Amino acid sequence: MEPSTPLETLCRIILRAREYEAQVPSGYDDDEEPDNIDDTGEEALSVLDDEVNSSVEEELRGILDDLADDQIAEVLAFCWVGAGTYDASEWSEALEAAAEEGNQVEELLELPMMASVLEAGLAAFDLSCAEMGELA
Repeated sequence: MEPSTPLETLCRIILRAREYEAQVPSGYDDDEEPDNIDDTGEEALSVLDDEVNSSVEEELRGILDDLADDQIAEVLAFCWVGAGTYDASEWSEALEAAAEEGNQVEELLELPMMASVLEAGLAAFDLSCAEMGELA
């Protein structure tokens, strides 16, 4: 299967979505007593070490907004396949449902673990970002 969205663009979405998902929620307070103390009494490292950076969301939103209607529907359909909502054999149905979705960009940005499910959706069609190298 050859997606209408360039694989480089799909991989860039995955990369930026990972950065977006790794940010500290706005209610996080560094002055609070940590609840992730390990057995040695040291604070365990948190996955959420990045400060909230609105430019990451803006860049991700910009990438998604720049896609054509059929491409944004395709990204959403890949996510749904990766999340298990649809099977790869139901691609036509997933794509049709994604095309009918109201606000696809918001749907994607609110999707839990968007980077992982998009990557899993690509893998369902033997597509991978492994050969893309480091994207800027």
